[in-house]
Amino acid sequence: MSEPERRDAEAFRELQSVVRHLVDEMAGFRTRALAAEAKLKGFESATGPAAKAGARLARLEEENARLRVQVEKARSSTKGMLDKVRFLRQQAQAADK
Repeated sequence: MSEPERRDAEAFRELQSVVRHLVDEMAGFRTRALAAEAKLKGFESATGPAAKAGARLARLEEENARLRVQVEKARSSTKGMLDKVRFLRQQAQAADK
């Protein structure tokens, strides 16, 4: 294996690791968002329209919005990584020809 191929392979492995990490992180964010929504529904049914429920709802909605932003950032980052992987594959295939 030539030096450029080794560097490409190493970069590809690193990208795979980063993509796996991002996918795991996105799954964690989604799990947290779903848990927050379920908790909110349970809280609403237990407390009714009390003032505390409104404040808690606002906090949970803020958290949900933050999590959605993080998920979107992770999704965008993952797309960028996948584009880089595709580019590296094309370069490797071109070098093999």
